[in-house]
Amino acid sequence: MKVKITGLLLLCSVVMGMAQQKKWTLEECVYYAVENNLTVEQYELDLENAKIDESDALGALLPNLNGTLQASANTGLALDPTTNNLVSATIFSAQGDLTSSVTLFDGLRNYNRIERAKLSGIANQYRLDDIKDDIRLNVANAYLQVLSNKESLKVFEAQLAVTEQDLNRTKELVESGVVARGDLLELEATAAGQEQQIINSRSMILISRINLAQMLGITDYENFDIAEEEFEIPPSDILNNSAKVIFDKALTFRNDIKFALSGVELAEKDLEISKGAKYPSIGAFINYNTRYSDQNNDPFTGEAIPFKDQLYINDGISYGAQMSIPIFNGWSVRNSIKRSKISVDIARIEFERTKLQLETDVNQAYVDVTSFYKAYEAAQKTLEARSLAYQYSKERFDVGLMNSFDFSQAQSRVDNAEADVIRTKYDYIFRLKILEFYFGIPISLE
Repeated sequence: MKVKITGLLLLCSVVMGMAQQKKWTLEECVYYAVENNLTVEQYELDLENAKIDESDALGALLPNLNGTLQASANTGLALDPTTNNLVSATIFSAQGDLTSSVTLFDGLRNYNRIERAKLSGIANQYRLDDIKDDIRLNVANAYLQVLSNKESLKVFEAQLAVTEQDLNRTKELVESGVVARGDLLELEATAAGQEQQIINSRSMILISRINLAQMLGITDYENFDIAEEEFEIPPSDILNNSAKVIFDKALTFRNDIKFALSGVELAEKDLEISKGAKYPSIGAFINYNTRYSDQNNDPFTGEAIPFKDQLYINDGISYGAQMSIPIFNGWSVRNSIKRSKISVDIARIEFERTKLQLETDVNQAYVDVTSFYKAYEAAQKTLEARSLAYQYSKERFDVGLMNSFDFSQAQSRVDNAEADVIRTKYDYIFRLKILEFYFGIPISLE
């Protein structure tokens, strides 16, 4: 038994260790965020409500059926429900009825409500998908931020390693009297500054990891981490298409556009429903009823008629139809139609505004991809130049032709250039993914 328990504990430890060591890829983060986001869950419930509304609208076309039962006792003068005669006695009576009614015509309002409920369900689905699109972009941005911070940390650690080598060499030169002790102090200050950069960089990694974990709904921040991968600039031919081409394609599939268009269709359907109130409504009904009284006696024998027999003797059926004609209702119908027309205009304006915003976003993304790539290329050229200048400074410093302050400044310029390369690289990757997303390309770093 002890052996089994020990084996089970070891298995649990291995499973927990594997869970703690899990490294999340971008695709896993995006999928998990969409599946576990609280806003998504909320809009999924709204979608369920829309389906229920459609069921309500369909049910309004069907006949209804309702029954009632009533029992009462009266003392003194009372009306016998079976004979409609007044009797002065203690009387116990009961009655029941079953009624069904159906709307035959109501200006097509019920039909339009069904159509509206269907449109509402579609609109809620578009809104849900649009929320998911936003989540994907936000998660991708947060993921790339973690990657950027991690690469920056690697650069800072490598820079510190080089500085420490220079420190060791400078200590030997100071001890041999080749360079002044001030040069050593300057390098020690540089090393201290780089150590501070490393501390700050680790803090930024932690903050960006927590931010990403919160987007995923993960609370175990300490054990959450992303995959240790290095990403280069992904190949893309998206710029072979003009901004106009990308915008035209985005119009065909973007969920925010579909949601705005469905808003126009919903408003137009509401207008049809409002107009339906101008027409007469026609309905039909049928009713079955029966009653019992303990004062109901057989006229020949004088004995009380049994309860079961009275239900058959005293039953009846009524049926008919009715028409309701709107004549004057304080302008409520007319004003309702006016409000619906205004709602249609508002929805159309919102649709055009959404299209205009999408066009603006696409053009901005297109410009961003071009400008951020140029910024990345410029940062690479700057780094290359700074690195060559640093190598030249290092050679001069090693032979005592440059003081430690100037050498430190050369190294600082290289540090800044390397940080700019990392920043501009991930800025460009994210803008590239945004533009591709507008073109219908799923988010991926491959």
